[in-house]
Amino acid sequence: MDARTALDRLADLLGVARSYVDGLGRTVQVPPETLSAICRSMGMPMEGPGDAPAALAHLRAERAAGPRIPSVIVAWEGVLPRFPLRTLAPVRAWIECDDGPRVPLELLAGTLALRAVRLPIGRHTLHMTVGDTEARAPVLSAPRLGWRPARSRRRWGVATHVAALRSRRSGAIGDLDDLETVARVVARHGGDIVTALPLLPTFNTPPAEPSPYSPVSRLFWSELVIGGGPRAAAMPNPVDRLDVTRAEAEIRARLAAAPEPESSQLSPELERYARFRGAQVALGRDWRQWPAEARSGTLRDDQIDADEARFHRVAQHHAAARTDRLRSAFDHLGVALGLDLAVGVHPDGYDPWSRQHLFASGMSVGAPPDPGFPSGQDWGFAPILPEASRLEGHRYLARTIAHQAALAGVLRIDHIMALSRLYWVPHGIDLHRGTYVRYPLDELLAVLVLESHRHGCELVGENLGTVPREIDEALPRHGIKGMRLALFEAGAPEPAPPTGDEVAMIDTHDTPTFAGWLEGRDIDARVESKLLAAEDAPAEREARAEAVGRLAAAVGADPDDPGDFLDRVLDWLARSDSPMLIAWLEDLWDEPEQVNLPGTASSVRPNWQRPMSGWLDDLLADPRVEARLRLIDDAR
Repeated sequence: MDARTALDRLADLLGVARSYVDGLGRTVQVPPETLSAICRSMGMPMEGPGDAPAALAHLRAERAAGPRIPSVIVAWEGVLPRFPLRTLAPVRAWIECDDGPRVPLELLAGTLALRAVRLPIGRHTLHMTVGDTEARAPVLSAPRLGWRPARSRRRWGVATHVAALRSRRSGAIGDLDDLETVARVVARHGGDIVTALPLLPTFNTPPAEPSPYSPVSRLFWSELVIGGGPRAAAMPNPVDRLDVTRAEAEIRARLAAAPEPESSQLSPELERYARFRGAQVALGRDWRQWPAEARSGTLRDDQIDADEARFHRVAQHHAAARTDRLRSAFDHLGVALGLDLAVGVHPDGYDPWSRQHLFASGMSVGAPPDPGFPSGQDWGFAPILPEASRLEGHRYLARTIAHQAALAGVLRIDHIMALSRLYWVPHGIDLHRGTYVRYPLDELLAVLVLESHRHGCELVGENLGTVPREIDEALPRHGIKGMRLALFEAGAPEPAPPTGDEVAMIDTHDTPTFAGWLEGRDIDARVESKLLAAEDAPAEREARAEAVGRLAAAVGADPDDPGDFLDRVLDWLARSDSPMLIAWLEDLWDEPEQVNLPGTASSVRPNWQRPMSGWLDDLLADPRVEARLRLIDDAR
């Protein structure tokens, strides 16, 4: 077999796409160098395309020697799928349920089957012996539909970035007290959802990286949610930029005299996290440059800044208590908290260090070229290795979901297409030369749905952009709501309102605000950031004018009256069949600047650092905000 044929077969076996259609509608043939680099990152013994025949033989031998049962078994509604097992050796098989009982299996006509009618819902383990060979596999017994409230209604609420919610009592940035203020106002007007961008820890000391979508870990809370206390007297308003470094200094001052939690209150994971953060102060943020022993996961006490480790123990203890109080406050108000499950983790973060076997080295997740990003995108974090995740029964993913679902009433899955495929870009090559890698969709959906039921949390999938067909089919099949944005609908020949399976929104944190969209401010920003060539800007402005006209016609608005236009879009969405309307809070007072410009770094643009245009107290009392909240509630 020649090297190219072997490379193609190897890529197919590992789920690496050899061709795909990019966001510009072009069919891309993936270069062999990309295929071999990705296969190597998946553990194949190869340096380049010429090593593919030996790597293919290695993979086939490895799989032939493996267990006779799948790596992960999904039992929808407790029904175990049958799978063939051809052997003359004696077979014993049973399922150990997570609550203790053992359920026997039997071999019937060469097929291993469940004697009982159904398995209980939960995470179980299948055990099997064939002769002298033993094997086991996790069994995910999950309801087919995600959890939903017993009483269905036409719900509505607002979305916001907590850090920007500065009130007269908060410190350098907004905190969870400010989020509660928003929830009280929404509840008073009849709403029942307030969604926030991720509340996960970020790197806040210089060089600060404040993106909530590039967290240090998906297993802990940001220390900034605690709040620095009433320090606003020393803070001007409005400020030009939110200062997370100052905010963290406030937290450190507030917790300086706080006692360290008892060891019984510290999980082994939290202790390891705190030691990791202490080691970053002592050894440097980039753990890949640490001494070999520390880099591989073993930290000596003399490699850890003890004060830093102490701070993170105390801060996580207080953050957990504060989020518990937040959940109680929201429950009392009858308001669901919505959170986002970030798709990745900062490469310098705790999760990639503590679980190195799960993350592909030498790779970044991104996106192929599309109209907004003709050169492609690099999102700056390493992808999860699909087979490594399967071998541990997707426990890391389950824990990241559970961490937020235990607090949230609604969980939005950022880039839900990642459950089916992710675009991998080997380090050192052009962004358009990456390719897609396949993920076990059915298994990951089972993990997601199971955790939603364990924690009573509704599911929403961010299915915006290039969406594979299997995701479009899976969302309604599993009761996961998709999303429909008015700004995106404006690009269609005939903008359509959301359906009964979609969350209705005008825009998101990754788009311009409505006012900014009307003015074309995002076009100017893209030119300034070299994401759009200056000579292409006139065509973009012309297309924007046409989109504005189409949306105005659909809702019966005058595009020259921005305030009335926004009111009519809100009314159009609120009267749709959508079961859930979420308005970006800042649209309600006609904020023109967007919170994030995708494709740009926070060190270059004030992404995630733009404060609101006034004190939260004043903005929530703005007559425009009051009127628009009443408008939404009346229409719902």
